[in-house]
Amino acid sequence: MKNITLIIPAKDESESLPLVLKKLKKYDFKIMVVLHKSDLKTINSIKPFKVKIVFQNNLGYGDALIKGINNCKTEFFCIFNADGSFKISEITKMKRILNSKKLDFIFGSRYQKNAYSHDDTALTYIGNFFFTKIGQIFFKLPITDILYTFVLGKAQKAKKLKLKSKNFAFCVELPIKAVRNKMLIKSSSSVEFKRIAGEKKVNEFRDGLKILYSMVKLFFKNV
Repeated sequence: MKNITLIIPAKDESESLPLVLKKLKKYDFKIMVVLHKSDLKTINSIKPFKVKIVFQNNLGYGDALIKGINNCKTEFFCIFNADGSFKISEITKMKRILNSKKLDFIFGSRYQKNAYSHDDTALTYIGNFFFTKIGQIFFKLPITDILYTFVLGKAQKAKKLKLKSKNFAFCVELPIKAVRNKMLIKSSSSVEFKRIAGEKKVNEFRDGLKILYSMVKLFFKNV
């Protein structure tokens, strides 16, 4: 899988990221860790590993992912969490589906057959159902889990989208802009694990409002 770069946004992930990188050592992926240069604890924790470190200019989850995509040199990229919540072996399945269906992006989904989340709460489940339905109804998105950013796609296609969201609204901007630009996307069943260490970075209410605001803007601004 040398033609896939795993883009790992890593804010304050010194506890979990080394464990994730240890598991990834037996796979043949390119690995790019994106974080702020002030996060010395995380930087020092991954020094023993052979990874490319890219420093983001600003703060934010979306900012880290955009920086990673723009610096990706391989044909494909895969957004991969630093907290151990993604199942590594699913990347091979996602790549196979992407190739066989001639897709541009494939999105992991916790809410279809053979999928499950070990980290969901009632609040996150309801929130994701709400945002996914908005995406399906107002943007015609053919995916079943809009807030789950386990995404595999073609790097050049992603760069053409000129993504701008610096926060967690990135998760809705990517599929919406992909569909509007006539790119092919699809969901693939995925199992989400609980994070193996460290603290959760998402605030359900604050980040949910930012995501909703972004979807409203994207609806009225056809870009």
